[in-house]
Amino acid sequence: MESRGGSDQTKVQKQNCLWLFVTHQKCRKEDVIAGLLKAEDNAVFKFEPFVLHVQCRTLEDAQLLHSVAINSGFRNSGITVGKKGKIMMAVRSTHCLEVPLCHQGTVLVSEEYIDYLVQVANQKMEENEKRRKRFCAGLEAALSAPVTTEQLDEKVNIAASVYTRRRRQRATKKERGNGGATAHSDGESDLAFLIGNT
Repeated sequence: MESRGGSDQTKVQKQNCLWLFVTHQKCRKEDVIAGLLKAEDNAVFKFEPFVLHVQCRTLEDAQLLHSVAINSGFRNSGITVGKKGKIMMAVRSTHCLEVPLCHQGTVLVSEEYIDYLVQVANQKMEENEKRRKRFCAGLEAALSAPVTTEQLDEKVNIAASVYTRRRRQRATKKERGNGGATAHSDGESDLAFLIGNT
């Protein structure tokens, strides 16, 4: 749970943030309420899942890590390549939680709702730990198994077809006028560009 200075909640202001209660374990309602009593301005209840950023030497290394992450449940993971060729692999998940509890010193929610939020956050913490353990086990297995050139070529072709298919889907949505979706392809984030399928 964090307290943010100022009444503008649309900006994340790390320098004006006072952490009222922090844990990397399951939490209790009483701990959250005790933290909320310290809030003098705005207070937000947050759960943030496991995040890992890895700089990879090769695109193949990044693809291996990406495959392990996706298969472990980290569906928001991705590979980016910077302008100077720096390859970054981010292991991310989407099961975050961020709920305002207090605005300008006034508590906005009931104790029962805080209890509910704690239960939801604790369930997310359990799921987060399961995914993290699957990721660690999958990474150990992937790194211990020898990879042949044929297997690597197959992985690259599969990755290329997935990214090409996604581009086609975006283009089809644009043609249909579906919600203003646009086909987007930039050289830094488009994996197909890097592996020769354009």
